[in-house]
Amino acid sequence: MVEAAVKAPATNRWLQLVAGIVCMVAAANIQYSWTLFVPEIVSTRGWTRASVQVAFTVFVVVQTWLTPIEGYFIDKYGPRVMVLVGGVFTGLSWVLNSYAESLTALYVAAAVGGIGVGCVYATCVNAALKWFPDRRGLAVGLTAAGYGSGTVLTILPIAAMIKTSGYQETFFTFGLIQGAVILLAAGFLRAPSKNEVVYSSTVAQSRRDYTLGEALRTPVFWIMLVLFVLTVSGGLMAVAQLGVIAEDLGVKHINVNLYFFAMAALPFALMLDRILNGFSRPFFGWISDHIGREKTMFFAFAMEGIGIVALGTFGHNPWAFIILSGVVFLAWGEVYSLFSATAADTFGSKHIGKIYGMLYTAKGFAALLVPLANILMEATGTWTTVLYTVAAMDLTAAFGALFVLRPMLARHHRMNAEAAAAAAASAPREVPA
Repeated sequence: MVEAAVKAPATNRWLQLVAGIVCMVAAANIQYSWTLFVPEIVSTRGWTRASVQVAFTVFVVVQTWLTPIEGYFIDKYGPRVMVLVGGVFTGLSWVLNSYAESLTALYVAAAVGGIGVGCVYATCVNAALKWFPDRRGLAVGLTAAGYGSGTVLTILPIAAMIKTSGYQETFFTFGLIQGAVILLAAGFLRAPSKNEVVYSSTVAQSRRDYTLGEALRTPVFWIMLVLFVLTVSGGLMAVAQLGVIAEDLGVKHINVNLYFFAMAALPFALMLDRILNGFSRPFFGWISDHIGREKTMFFAFAMEGIGIVALGTFGHNPWAFIILSGVVFLAWGEVYSLFSATAADTFGSKHIGKIYGMLYTAKGFAALLVPLANILMEATGTWTTVLYTVAAMDLTAAFGALFVLRPMLARHHRMNAEAAAAAAASAPREVPA
């Protein structure tokens, strides 16, 4: 049952959204610009690429698995304090990287970065969910897009500075810049009061605020977690291995003619990744605000699965590789807007920092599953098998969203409505004097 929207007083909540996006853009470099530094670290320090990349795994695991704890502090102290802490740690991480002379120091810096980015990411997503219950998909999609596409503004300056000044000075300089930007934007953040929000009139949303313990005792939470793991694991496997998949398909070094210039198929596909990965988050979030989360999940996950099957089948053609990889990237980025919005719709806003924080650990589990793609490839001798396995995971999630999650959410909201009606009926009524 969808309740009518409650009119809220005018407030400049869009300023809150913009401040959160700015913070996400500033925090994005730690994840999405890391690849620019790896070759320089390897050549300068003489460490193996595998040992250097352990730092990235440390970052992802810390960033995701500490999110429930960070969610607790978000709900307790509010967004401004948490983003201030996140800004300090985010900037400090790259400053530490600039001085790291051992792998242990590199890993410690990665853990510091994981804490910092986790604080920023979790808080800004949390703020978008709380300020925009009527447009959760769009708001959290725009916020997540800031993280997914934030490096578009900095990737060229960082690459140029690494080339001219070395990776250490680049770490130090951009560490200070991104930390300062987050600290400045944090000053604008605050939590909304109850009379400053308006609920959706098209998407069923709980008016009951579940605690984390109550949410963990509902079957619907665990179904969402399973679907999240399936889609994030599949996407990470495909995206993380795109270079070797392109080589296996024979298109890695083939140039495509764009009339005004030529570019190899792989870097063109990677460039498209940055654009579509960011666009998909607000796009599918906006769609979900109008047709519902589960229907949007089905459409997006199915599109990704079919796109991956087509990539494995037709990816030997460079143009097909570029277009189909673009389809995959478009359909993958939306998981971070759809699951967060669904969690807030299902369990309310008050404790969503902790609840979505627990759900977001799916990305940490996915990071640990990604190496299985290499094992599967070595066992079968081709990346096509990996692509078909990933597609099966996405299609399973698509049908699970429509035929398992959707009826469970309908039952969940119906039970909440019945409980609220029963409570209202049993409440003592005032007797006129």
